[in-house]
Amino acid sequence: MIGGFLGAGKTTCMMRLGERLRDEGRRTGLITNDQASELVDTAWFRQRGFSTAEIAGGCFCCRFDSLTDAARQLTAETRPEFILAEPVGSCTDLVATVSYPLRRIYGDRFVVAPLSVVVDPIRAERVLGLESGSSFSEKVLYIYRKQLEEAELIVINKRELLSPERLRRLSDALQERHPKSTVFQVSAREGSGLDAWFDHLRRGEAGRWKAMPVDYDVYAEGEALLGWLNATLSVESQGASGVFDGNQLLRELAEGVRQWLASRGLEIAHCKITLESRDGLGDLGIVNVVRNDFVPELGQALPESIRAGQLTFNLRAEGDPELLAEALQSTVRARVVEASEAGLVMRVEHLERFRPGRPTPTHRMAGLED
Repeated sequence: MIGGFLGAGKTTCMMRLGERLRDEGRRTGLITNDQASELVDTAWFRQRGFSTAEIAGGCFCCRFDSLTDAARQLTAETRPEFILAEPVGSCTDLVATVSYPLRRIYGDRFVVAPLSVVVDPIRAERVLGLESGSSFSEKVLYIYRKQLEEAELIVINKRELLSPERLRRLSDALQERHPKSTVFQVSAREGSGLDAWFDHLRRGEAGRWKAMPVDYDVYAEGEALLGWLNATLSVESQGASGVFDGNQLLRELAEGVRQWLASRGLEIAHCKITLESRDGLGDLGIVNVVRNDFVPELGQALPESIRAGQLTFNLRAEGDPELLAEALQSTVRARVVEASEAGLVMRVEHLERFRPGRPTPTHRMAGLED
């Protein structure tokens, strides 16, 4: 499992590892996970040719049987040698509720690798008090800190964002506070620093240390402070040119949502938007925002202008889900008005928003012998 808080870059890390294994000729299956359906990540993995199963409606710990069903489905379809799984970014206590039950119940079928927890370096600096800046409330940070506490491998992603001095200070601080963990510094986006981490994952097996204590009341309250929004929209050019710049549209929508939320003090955990071309080639553009003070980043660009497509929004932020919906609708309305002269038409096809419910794990084992 490759865990970590929302916006840390888990999906890009998992894509890199999947590509590495595929290049080596190893069969690989992927499992995505979220509180809701219509996951951007699932579409991205499938577009890149990976056999992918999606578990929606709860985290791995609460949907443990769905996780094992998905693993069996992938095994029947493609007989993967490796299964990579990305849990929900607001989930913790994975060792006690997923790793140990998998080893205890299905130890004859699976070898469970050490749990990796990926962190965004800017967010981690703020959580650890090394730098100032916008962040989350204490109950949300409780989840973040618990994720670090149970990590066997802590992976500082996006290392290019920090100077060597700040990167060393962050790495030292994480190692000092979590001495049992191994800390790596990587850039999944640039594909650098990954070898040592990937080698450790492939060779290693999850440890046997005692699971950490978790206050499920605080955990549940922290998750409930986060708003969740998934939406899909159709977009089509009816102007004279017949096409539009999808990459520019992605940037403008992400920036509009970011500004709307930041102006109201709602901290973004992760806003990920894709635009899938409906022109027949299945091209996909992706833009990300991972903090209020983050410039929208085009993670994957569409190769050319398109005639029509489908937008998928996955937005997670600390705040009322109704406000997240208002941020999206306000941004789309503004963009439609601006684009009307160019003949760009957008329609909301699906929109759901909610707060995650209380986590209720299927199993919880404090140790392998329990």
